[in-house]
Amino acid sequence: MQIEFPGLLDLQVNGFAGVDFNNPSTAADDVFHSIKALRATGVTRFLPTLLTSSFERFARCAETLTRARHPEVIGIHMEGPYISPEDGARGAHPREHVIAASIDDFARRQEAAGGEIRLVTLAPEAPGAMQLIEHLTASGIRVAIGHTAASCEQIREAVKAGATLSTHLGNGCAQLLPRHPNFIWEQLANDNLFASLIVDGHHLPPATVKTMIRAKTPRHTLLVTDAVAAAGCAPGNYELNGEQVVLSEDGRVSQPGKSWLAGSALILSQGVANTVKFTGLSLENVLPMASSQPAKYLGVQTWGRVTAEWDAAECRLSILKVSGPHGAK
Repeated sequence: MQIEFPGLLDLQVNGFAGVDFNNPSTAADDVFHSIKALRATGVTRFLPTLLTSSFERFARCAETLTRARHPEVIGIHMEGPYISPEDGARGAHPREHVIAASIDDFARRQEAAGGEIRLVTLAPEAPGAMQLIEHLTASGIRVAIGHTAASCEQIREAVKAGATLSTHLGNGCAQLLPRHPNFIWEQLANDNLFASLIVDGHHLPPATVKTMIRAKTPRHTLLVTDAVAAAGCAPGNYELNGEQVVLSEDGRVSQPGKSWLAGSALILSQGVANTVKFTGLSLENVLPMASSQPAKYLGVQTWGRVTAEWDAAECRLSILKVSGPHGAK
């Protein structure tokens, strides 16, 4: 069945088609290459995501992204460096560059990014986090909770201060948690938090995806990829933020010898199809989670139209054509 829908919008893209946005040697032409490759998958707007790193590395990467001005790049998602230093919660972020949250440090990074940072993921327990959340919210910048080992009380305080999103809920946390209470339950229960999910079959089991979306409701769920340079490429070795990562034959991305994931190789349209398969929801209910809902969350419009073939029996969404806002390819 052929269908048409608004262009997809991804809030979390670390890289794509062999390009790592977190590599200071990445050039503007490389960014344009990744934009073109993303567009072919139906993603017409996205937030390049910069991970925890030194200020100097961040500044060089941010400068490249802001220099490569393109209507499909709608800002920068800064994930870290104000996160938990603990193993598990920290994920693939380098411990040596995890720092306390501060308005001054953020101001330096925002200046280096030309004012383009639109979303910040941080851990509520990071020193100075509450003051920074209030400052970011007052400045119109969205704040997400992620890579955290926070207490339930700290989650509630972060929401009260202005946090509105859970970044890749269920990931970026310790392998073992108390059954209850814990910060996953607390975020699921909070009606003031949207939740972004990576539905690639590796980050979250199908039953977890189904349960989380039931708890948050489809209207408060946003689909993201957390894609790295390996996305859209063959299995093999790639780079993320100065570290080697491996894309396995089954589509899992990890650091050699490490048990935790290091981003994903997910295509957002496949995330949509997986969500239909895992939850039993209709495609009509799932597509907004990857298009109009993240757009509304950021306060922007979707861009262009996508024509695709939907195979309901196989839960497969194949992109056929992507048109611009005025019908031009």
